Amino acid sequence: MSSVSPTEGLSSQLQLHPGYSRVFEPGHLTFGFIAPLESYPDSPGPTLQDHVAMAQKADEAGFAAIWLRDVPFWDPNFGDVGQILDPMIYAGYLAAVTRQITIGTAGIVLPLRDPLIVAKQATSVDQLLGGRFIMGVATGDRPTEYPAFGIDFDSRAARFRDAFALIRTVTEQSWPRRSTEFYGQLDGAIDLVPKPVGPRIPTIVIGQSGQSLEWIGENADGILSYISNPALVAQVTERWRIACGVNGYKPYGYGTLFDLDRDPNCPVQPGRVLRAGRNALIELWKRQEELGVGHVALHFKPQRRHAAEVVDELGEYVLPHFPTRTSPLHPPHGSASR
Repeated sequence: MSSVSPTEGLSSQLQLHPGYSRVFEPGHLTFGFIAPLESYPDSPGPTLQDHVAMAQKADEAGFAAIWLRDVPFWDPNFGDVGQILDPMIYAGYLAAVTRQITIGTAGIVLPLRDPLIVAKQATSVDQLLGGRFIMGVATGDRPTEYPAFGIDFDSRAARFRDAFALIRTVTEQSWPRRSTEFYGQLDGAIDLVPKPVGPRIPTIVIGQSGQSLEWIGENADGILSYISNPALVAQVTERWRIACGVNGYKPYGYGTLFDLDRDPNCPVQPGRVLRAGRNALIELWKRQEELGVGHVALHFKPQRRHAAEVVDELGEYVLPHFPTRTSPLHPPHGSASR
């Protein structure tokens, strides 16, 4: 198997992007959290009681990212409503209470949202965060939501591609022209404001969103998938490397339900929840880093311990093995006033 590709496939725009470069660096594994940063194993949603303090704790500990999900409704068939709050509004709020950590979406359900409004929200959030924003996009996994929006579920993959291209166009071009299949037409007479802090907003695909890996490798800036079986990581990262092909290095990451055992030597337990003690996890993640995993996003819903206690343990014992890069565009923590 080939080793991780060097940065030659990564554009200079992204190497210098404060949010993206903190999360994704070739050959290096980073960690983030899927909001809410709270344990709620017996409830469909969190209390959000300490959500500001928890975001600041993750920021100050040196974690790479907080990921916000797009769940407009509570569907009892799924039993999870994410962080409850709208991801774009919440991202703007987190911009005011955090300093270094990247805020990402995982992911905005493009077929259910107007792409021009998503573009406006994304560039606004990016400005508020000073470039600490990554936009993750998806088609969603809840068919019951589509009738509520009057949208055909079977058209979601095509709508996703159409919206994806339109967002890239209006956020990266001035006075753009574009015709779309499912949305409107741009004739160069109007221009979206604001534009991103940098040349563009890094955009990654969450899951596969009905697309081939080759399409994602060609059009997106990376992928964040879901893996329930660590044994599959080698196979998945190799498929991703092949799919990226001539496009060079593009990062692969995954999200997982997570439960940190109190016994530091507890081995990895089988099942859809990544459950183990810290020592087994360190060894697991070192192997995955060698396989090309660039980011792991931990989801606390099934966690049996208080999330603050888990963040402290991970920060003290795990992060030293996988230090988060300090962006060249951001000063070290504590050197700038809020």
